[in-house]
Amino acid sequence: MAGNRIERVNTEILRALTDIINNRVKNIDSYGMFNVLRVDTTSDLKHCKVNISIFCQDEQLKKEAFEALNKANGFIRRELAHEVNIRQVPELHFILDDSIEYSMHINKILKEINNSED
Repeated sequence: MAGNRIERVNTEILRALTDIINNRVKNIDSYGMFNVLRVDTTSDLKHCKVNISIFCQDEQLKKEAFEALNKANGFIRRELAHEVNIRQVPELHFILDDSIEYSMHINKILKEINNSED
């Protein structure tokens, strides 16, 4: 039963964070596109790991974007408190996730191998 509650909370936090990060945080608009991939909240609702993907060509720019996102953590958490109806808003821990970019890279390699066989 508690697992279902955490899943619902995770879904709501994911939805709200996607909106907040992409539409309300002003200091990160110029860095590229942010995608909230996964949210994992502890059962006591004190901590929440947020897997984030940043679509940006330059690695240095991606690091700057991630730092800017971490600086906006307080604002994001405050906005999250207005959006999600839970007693305690968890502390957010952003984790940079490059799994999408990695899978695109692997896909490109596989296409190159396929084309060279033809």
